[in-house]
Amino acid sequence: MSAKGRYKAEEHLPNLLEDIKNLVDSQSQIDPSFKSQRLYTRLSAAEVRKQLIEKCGYSDEKLHTSETIRVKLNDLGYKLKRVKKVQPQKKFHKLMQSSSN
Repeated sequence: MSAKGRYKAEEHLPNLLEDIKNLVDSQSQIDPSFKSQRLYTRLSAAEVRKQLIEKCGYSDEKLHTSETIRVKLNDLGYKLKRVKKVQPQKKFHKLMQSSSN
């Protein structure tokens, strides 16, 4: 029985996963609540695709779609989610006890 179907993107472009990881690692941060091992990245799949073309020398015709890049990012453990800015905590005024008891 022969396995039929589509080849994986990594079989067409053997260095694709390593190049994606190198690009995304510099723009990632760990889950702030430390509840999971997922990394959150600031880059969209379309931006990762664009940077692969510009920085890694992939051609637009040979590189897969943004949807495929998104799936590969998820497979590598990255979660595409907007990174929230750190909100400053509200300042609470300390209540002074009066000395006239």
